[in-house]
Amino acid sequence: MNATEEPNVTASQPATDPKSQPDASGHGHGKLSVGLTARHIQFIALGSAIGTGLFYASADAIRLAGPAVLLAYVVAGLAVFMVMRALGEMALRDPSRGGSFGYYARRYLGPSAGFLIGWMFIIEMLVVAIADVTAISIYLARWWPHVPSWVWIVGVILLVTGLNLIHVKVFGETEFWLSIIKVGAIIAMIVGGLAIMIFHIGQPGSVPPGVNNLVDHGGFAPTGVLGILLSFAVVVFAFGGVETLGTASAEVQDPHRNLPRAINTIPWRILLFYVLSIGVILCLIPWTDIDGENSPFVQIFDVLGIAAAGDLLNIVAITASFSALNADSFAIGRMLHGLAAQGDAPKKLGETNKRGVPFAAVIMVAGALVVGLILNAVVEEGLFMIVASIATYATVFVWLMILISHIAMTHKIRRGEIEQGPFQAPGGLMSTYLAAAFMVMVIVLFAFDASTVPALIVGLVGTVVLVAVELLVVRPRRRQLHLD
Repeated sequence: MNATEEPNVTASQPATDPKSQPDASGHGHGKLSVGLTARHIQFIALGSAIGTGLFYASADAIRLAGPAVLLAYVVAGLAVFMVMRALGEMALRDPSRGGSFGYYARRYLGPSAGFLIGWMFIIEMLVVAIADVTAISIYLARWWPHVPSWVWIVGVILLVTGLNLIHVKVFGETEFWLSIIKVGAIIAMIVGGLAIMIFHIGQPGSVPPGVNNLVDHGGFAPTGVLGILLSFAVVVFAFGGVETLGTASAEVQDPHRNLPRAINTIPWRILLFYVLSIGVILCLIPWTDIDGENSPFVQIFDVLGIAAAGDLLNIVAITASFSALNADSFAIGRMLHGLAAQGDAPKKLGETNKRGVPFAAVIMVAGALVVGLILNAVVEEGLFMIVASIATYATVFVWLMILISHIAMTHKIRRGEIEQGPFQAPGGLMSTYLAAAFMVMVIVLFAFDASTVPALIVGLVGTVVLVAVELLVVRPRRRQLHLD
């Protein structure tokens, strides 16, 4: 099948049959189980996108842009919304396909693009997952400092692997309740912060709280336009993971009804949580008081007089990291399953167990986490952090490839090669081009901040390596199997 052929649009068809289905190569490829409801998919992307980026990394964004970071979150949120709408339009043309945007890039840009975006996404999610599981062990050390960290790490990997090996509905239910805890904590912080300002409870910063703190300390944009631009690298990464919703399209009940709902509401919910929570923090605490040594959220809980504020925040942090790890592991497994169907990964990774779960792909994720954590322990920390910074680059790269795939699909529609799908992105090609230009700008901006230069270097090198692997190894194999 060549890259210009359009798959038949299939509505919500049951995929609970565990028997292998032949893929393009004639090899058995297992069907994923349909078990995710509307509320499940609403929280899968939330689980991955709301985590360390909000609870801790937001301090770095504030340091770069001051109160104007709120504007950066709004602009980035609009761009991410366009990414999700573009992904949604492609997904609803063929919701039964696993692997999602890897499949769409292959369909509209060619096999090489499908390989590149698929494996770049896996690298992104894997690095973030390693960071999450490591963070959990650090959080648990607060209560049990004498327990070796590897004990917690092994336990967390076994737990998340077990959850991903059970029926997808169990995963969805777990992610729903974990995300509820995170969202609840954010809402509590927002309400608590407003209570501090309205009822004058304590003084969390060096000056009295109030909206005036947004402009009294050097102005709304104290670091200028350059500061706002540089903050985009941190801000965009904070939204990273929202695209994991796309990898769940093959397991959603009634996708033509539930996917549009999730795609339309999730970016706005995430944006609302980020802007409201950080806006409240900046009203309570002058941006100059936020040094990044502690989470800005800690000061809010402390000033509210909660006796176990530190322990409470630690529980929320553990929940946030485990939720993100759970969602990331799910997304990696499903992407591997999709890549296997296209001949871009070993065919074993496309097989499913009797519950419709890609068990080999899930086990591979667990193995990769173990290898990554061993490297984390033996490699010099500074070197490992430089390698880990590829996650930032990979996030933006994946979004850019989704937008380019959508542009290619739209041109095919305009030329009459394929029909218009049931779910159109707003603003036509212009909005997609603007969002793509924004992503390119973010990548270029990596070169202007010492903290993001490693992400650019490692990201570009990683891209070259993936291209070389595709040209020298994967493409000849696909030709042998007649998959190109």
